[in-house]
Amino acid sequence: MYALLRLVLRLAGFFLLGVAVVAAVVDGSRSVAASGFSFTPLAEVWAEFSAESLALAGKAIVTHVGSWAWDWVIGAVLSLPVWAVAMPAAFLLLAAGSARTRREII
Repeated sequence: MYALLRLVLRLAGFFLLGVAVVAAVVDGSRSVAASGFSFTPLAEVWAEFSAESLALAGKAIVTHVGSWAWDWVIGAVLSLPVWAVAMPAAFLLLAAGSARTRREII
């Protein structure tokens, strides 16, 4: 059972790592073309893929937690570059999905 969970966590981690690398390459090429720092915020990508779910998530968080959570916490995360959010999340999933090593106490 735990092996399957570790597999799913590792697959999700590798997928997010791929997303982060692609997003970093896209942002890097845009920055080179613009001769300045340019990045794609997570909110823009989420709105492009599913604007309805972004609005629904915002409404749910404001209703159940409060507007401060959406404005200060989630808003700050959504303004970050995609690669800056996806890469730490990928490493966390990969770490959670890694096999435990047994240590012998001598």
